Amino acid sequence: MDRRNLLPIGQFSQASGLSVTALRHYDASGVLVPAFVDPVSGYRYFRRDQVRTAQSIRALRQLDIPVEEVRRLLGGGEEELAAALQAHLRAAERRLEVQRSVVRSLLSRLTEGAEMTHRVTVRQGAAERILVRGATLDNSGLDAFLRGAYQEMYEVAGRGPLTFTGPAFVRFHGVCDDENDTLVEACLPFWEDGAQPTDLPEGMSVRELPESTLACTQVEGAAAAFPQILGAYDAVADWITEHGFAFAGPARMVYRRWTGTPDHPDNRLEIAWPIDEPADDGPVPSDRLIVA
Repeated sequence: MDRRNLLPIGQFSQASGLSVTALRHYDASGVLVPAFVDPVSGYRYFRRDQVRTAQSIRALRQLDIPVEEVRRLLGGGEEELAAALQAHLRAAERRLEVQRSVVRSLLSRLTEGAEMTHRVTVRQGAAERILVRGATLDNSGLDAFLRGAYQEMYEVAGRGPLTFTGPAFVRFHGVCDDENDTLVEACLPFWEDGAQPTDLPEGMSVRELPESTLACTQVEGAAAAFPQILGAYDAVADWITEHGFAFAGPARMVYRRWTGTPDHPDNRLEIAWPIDEPADDGPVPSDRLIVA
């Protein structure tokens, strides 16, 4: 083999910016295979035109892209790689915005206290019959799920037609952010003495929520968008904890005014958390499934 077009691993390491250890690892994982391995010494040699590939690998790994994903991207075309980089950039910008919001929230707590930013009140929630569509997901899929769920539920409601008794709301059975998924339920309250939904599609049900006491706060505009809205959940949770109440059900996000655009200045949402006096005999079920 003509080795004039080959670089020994040491020189290739200097040219590519990848350590010799990293090059051996990428060889073993199939990401960057040497052009020639000396059968006697086991010494690796790389073609000169592999330097650009190695530099790309170094840059992709600096973006914390997993090795297996790097191998897949390098095996595709330039368009696929460009699209993946754009998606990675959007995700990084989103993570940065979340971090900024968290820092701002923490600084606000240190200087003003959560109660100065979010005023928490208590109201009585009437018993409600609701149309429900649920899914287990994280925040990245939340918006698409809610849009699809409400579109489907409004179609079902229109066949009744159902008489709505209050604004649509969402119930979160756990933390729903970029790192955690949970059961999320899109809910539409309707009059129990009026028309009832029929021919429900799979995954949709009718439930009955009992009367409840709710600790609430409202957010508007940018404060109603993720991740800023997380501060409202924290404020209500802090208030419930500090005032000695028990959490009596999933947190609700109530659409008091909704334009359809998550960060629109006219949006107004209410975070409402069912509460109860502390009890030693365990939680009371928060809803009952109605079998049509």
